[in-house]
Amino acid sequence: MNPFSSGTRLRDMIRAIRACKTAAEERAVVRKECAAIRAAIDGNDQDYRQRNMSKLMFIHMLGYPTHFGQMECLKLISSPGFPEKRIGYLGLMLLVDERQEVLMLVTNSLKQDLNHTNQYIVGLALCALGNICSAEMARDLAPEVERLLQFRDPNIRKKVTFVTLLSF
Repeated sequence: MNPFSSGTRLRDMIRAIRACKTAAEERAVVRKECAAIRAAIDGNDQDYRQRNMSKLMFIHMLGYPTHFGQMECLKLISSPGFPEKRIGYLGLMLLVDERQEVLMLVTNSLKQDLNHTNQYIVGLALCALGNICSAEMARDLAPEVERLLQFRDPNIRKKVTFVTLLSF
């Protein structure tokens, strides 16, 4: 397998970056990996979507631009499974700030996840809301957050209180 294809593991990419002796070598590795990730995004490759988002988050932490992965976060958030949502929300919290217009698209997914029956998905949505909430988002999601104050799970109530203190 080509070490720079989108099928490489995060661990292999990190090893390749750490093995670089110069900044130019590092930029070349990151450039090739970003190109492979872009190709996977353009090809709508769903098999490696989580892996590619993990790589993008690492590349972002190194200081390289990863704005092209913002819509991939939204795709992961809107998927039904918890593992996809977990990576999607983590990517959303890292790659997107409250000034991005992508957040207008996130509000509907957050609303659905705040009303989800799985407490862990509700917790993910609350954590993301506490990190990226804008004034418009707070106004739109206030009824759901207020309803969650009556939730039976104490961990969810704690997160709601924390989000309320941070955002509203």
